[in-house]
Amino acid sequence: MTTTDFAAARWTRATGTGVDPHEYQRITEGLTSVADWGPSFLRTGHGYLQRAEDAGSSLSAGEYLLTAARWFHLATLAPYADASRAAAEADHALSRALTVLEPGARRVSGEGFTGWLRGPSNAPGTVVVVPGLDSAKEEFLDLASALLARGLAVFAMDGPGQGVLAATTTFVPDYERVVGRVIEALGVARIGLVGLSLGGYFAARAAALEPRVAAVATVSGPFRLDWEELPPPVQEIMAQRAGGADAAHEFVRHVDLAALAPRIAAPLLVVDGDQDIIPGVTNGEALARLAPNGSYLSVPHGDHLLGNARPDWLPHLSDHFTHILTGAPA
Repeated sequence: MTTTDFAAARWTRATGTGVDPHEYQRITEGLTSVADWGPSFLRTGHGYLQRAEDAGSSLSAGEYLLTAARWFHLATLAPYADASRAAAEADHALSRALTVLEPGARRVSGEGFTGWLRGPSNAPGTVVVVPGLDSAKEEFLDLASALLARGLAVFAMDGPGQGVLAATTTFVPDYERVVGRVIEALGVARIGLVGLSLGGYFAARAAALEPRVAAVATVSGPFRLDWEELPPPVQEIMAQRAGGADAAHEFVRHVDLAALAPRIAAPLLVVDGDQDIIPGVTNGEALARLAPNGSYLSVPHGDHLLGNARPDWLPHLSDHFTHILTGAPA
């Protein structure tokens, strides 16, 4: 794949993350090979760290740090020997940003998870944001902002094999145990889960097996995976995150929600993009149909993670959680 094709394939994901599209275009146009992706994005992140140091106000510094976190995370989306360093830099930049911008935010970590709890301490509900195959808590800051704007608290996390934990842990099929530990660590009564990409499987599985989940949503989440049909690049990432090809093959065998979907009692919103077609991935329509309280939102022009269609689903998803967790009118 050429650098142009590689960058184009990640265009809506990168801009959906919140980086400036013009800057993304400038940086990717300067790449001579895909191998330059990680180093170039890492340098861009460091440039924003320097802007934060030179900023004339704490607000500007915090905003620059959030942007740095985004670029550091995006550096991990191509094969890169220093991906663990980039993930650590993203984690550190986000930590610095929230310390400056939201003094009430707090880091919460436990066995198999770490993340930031944001929002009012007396929020009527808390939404846990679950990342996917190669995403991380730094990727979904706009989703967190939409939920925070509605008065909810948000816990954006990295789980086993994800984000800053990818260097030291591997994927686990029983993600509901991780979610259970998160709920206990947060100490809150009303929990919602939103899972993105493979995180949609994690969230749906947890909602089926963890009774404390009061509301759930998936975005581009798989209903089922077929290892033999998955594209080689996806298999490679899966092997990296699961601890080898054999472990990845075994993990994928568990990704099938047919038996679990009928056990999801919480109101469920499934969001898919019709342009999100990946061999070996069955989308979430069956999940919405089989869940007792499932609803389905399909966006005709939406791609994977629907970064090209934010207005078509993000307000709807945010209102879903607001209505369920607060009892406010839909």
